[in-house]
Amino acid sequence: MTLDSLTALDWLWWLQLGFILYFVLLNGTYLVLNVLSMASLLAYMRERAVIGEAAPYLGVEPPVSILMPAFNEEATIRTSVRSMLQLQYPEFEVLVINDGSKDRTLEVLIEEFALVLHPEPVRQSVAHKPIEAIYRSQRYVNLRVIDKTNGGKADALNAGINVARHGLFCGVDADSILQRDSLLRVVQPFLEDERTIAAGGTVRIANGSHVRGGFLIQAGLPKSWLARFQIVEYLRAFLFGRLGWSPLNAVLIISGAFGLFDREKVITVGGYRTDTVGEDMELVVRLHRYHRQHRLAYRIRYLPDPICWTECPQDLGTLGRQRSRWQRGLAESLGRHSRLAFSRRGGTPGWLAWPFMTLFEWLGPLIELAGYCFMLGGFALGVVSLSALTLFLLVAVGMGILLSVNGLLLETLSFRVYTRRRDMLQLFLMAVLENLGYRQLNTLWRCRGLWQWFSRQRHHWGAMRRDGTWGQN
Repeated sequence: MTLDSLTALDWLWWLQLGFILYFVLLNGTYLVLNVLSMASLLAYMRERAVIGEAAPYLGVEPPVSILMPAFNEEATIRTSVRSMLQLQYPEFEVLVINDGSKDRTLEVLIEEFALVLHPEPVRQSVAHKPIEAIYRSQRYVNLRVIDKTNGGKADALNAGINVARHGLFCGVDADSILQRDSLLRVVQPFLEDERTIAAGGTVRIANGSHVRGGFLIQAGLPKSWLARFQIVEYLRAFLFGRLGWSPLNAVLIISGAFGLFDREKVITVGGYRTDTVGEDMELVVRLHRYHRQHRLAYRIRYLPDPICWTECPQDLGTLGRQRSRWQRGLAESLGRHSRLAFSRRGGTPGWLAWPFMTLFEWLGPLIELAGYCFMLGGFALGVVSLSALTLFLLVAVGMGILLSVNGLLLETLSFRVYTRRRDMLQLFLMAVLENLGYRQLNTLWRCRGLWQWFSRQRHHWGAMRRDGTWGQN
């Protein structure tokens, strides 16, 4: 059979088969990642059982600079900074980078932490917009605030890298709080293996939880169904998405909300790029590519229990803009480093992670949207049979439900952050319902992000509508 001899019915049959096989391959690959994640998690939990529940403290932990970029964060900045100042760690500093906020972020910091001007020379290791002033706190010797011209999150992080005094830096979001032992846990890979250049922890949703004095007292569920869907989504993305890649040294994403890096290694590759909205992923992919090309031994790790709590969007407009921005950042990161793919020195990042992310995360939204439109539209027009549509929905929706439920099972078998049975039952319900509309809506937002990337639309800090209720506790 040749292409010329294929009839319209033949094309329709092959298209149906192609979309069904794509979703089988997509979800089947995720199931393999799930198995790898489960094995890694079980090994991690056995190790944790041996050393005890408390985060290990050896007394040899290297000092860390915490970099917190802030733009219009007056609602949550007090709580976030206090959370950082109360971390359990031998030696660390907190650098808040006010990136030209238009609200009272800087004024709130000056009032709350008794800031005074503290002029000091700044090394220009990486480029960034001008620094207007540097402040130090009269109450906390390890707190400084950088006030600079607006340049975006990546530019703010670069300024923080130049001002930082320590060899490791931890990038966190200004709307986030860390569990008290998070730094002690996320630094462990650097102590265990001198090749480690970066490590990331888990990001969880704080909405609906009880926060007091800058720390999360008890995890709870938000009233918003949209926020609950995101809890399930985050568990799936972190607990078996990134955890599955970690043993293969193929983690391509460390969340900008919580990641620990070797400062000199980041300076060597040029710091954060300011011409992308996905600066966190782009930096990690660039670190992989640089070390692979130069045949340098390195490790990039993900750990499941250093936890960062963050506020998630609770309205469709903000959430949609966030997901479009994430998709655009992913496309920019993978596109810029396409030479990593299948290269002679690409290793698991180039031969496994990059192709996987390209086929299922970069191009996936377009293929998924086309699949849903073709199968549902074809059934409505009578050219797709009921059996073919049923099989498609089983692999596209049914296997998606299975993956979401598996993510919650990993949570139940390991950390059990949500201790109330009622909360877990509601989350399992969310794991089913999110596949019946929410994930398809996400696909539309991600397609919009791809269009923004393709049309090279301008990017900027993403503003998120906040209620600020947990940030005021």
